[in-house]
Amino acid sequence: MELGSRIRHLRRSQHRTLQEIADACNFSKSLLSKIENDRVSPPVATLIKLADVLGVKVSDLLEDNEHIGAVYTEKNETVNKMIPTNKGYSFYMFAPEFKEKLMQPFLFKAKKGDIKRHTLSHHGHEFVYMLEGEMKYKVGKIEYTLKPGDSIYFDSLEEHTLIPMSDEVTYIAVIADSSLKGKDEAR
Repeated sequence: MELGSRIRHLRRSQHRTLQEIADACNFSKSLLSKIENDRVSPPVATLIKLADVLGVKVSDLLEDNEHIGAVYTEKNETVNKMIPTNKGYSFYMFAPEFKEKLMQPFLFKAKKGDIKRHTLSHHGHEFVYMLEGEMKYKVGKIEYTLKPGDSIYFDSLEEHTLIPMSDEVTYIAVIADSSLKGKDEAR
């Protein structure tokens, strides 16, 4: 099942309308329809909002199968399965089949000039570790310059955004959302 189909299935199984979910996520009914019909690849922040409103984890939106135990990922898988977004970056979500995780690691690639200016804000904490390139990463009112080996940890509710300074940047982001743990226990 594709991403859009999984989102539509979850929404319908909860007897909720497109408009209801769109309003709760604070985006248009048209955008949600495009996501559900796989005409738009949503950015991670949009997936986080959708997962929160639907009461699931982001990994539940991206993968069908459930896995218990260690999840091993080969380098070629991350390279070949990057998901492009309409915000100018692509990402790979590690271990989506592991359902009870307390954090979600991602690999991001962004090219200078391709990133559409946008500000992110979502529940949880975030850790960013720079692998290649150089970028400006703004959290709240402070702008940091990240180079390979640099990292930043912050509360994800603070508005944050990035600007690639080199032609391409590659970084790891780990997002932990403690509010999801309570939702899983309540189900």
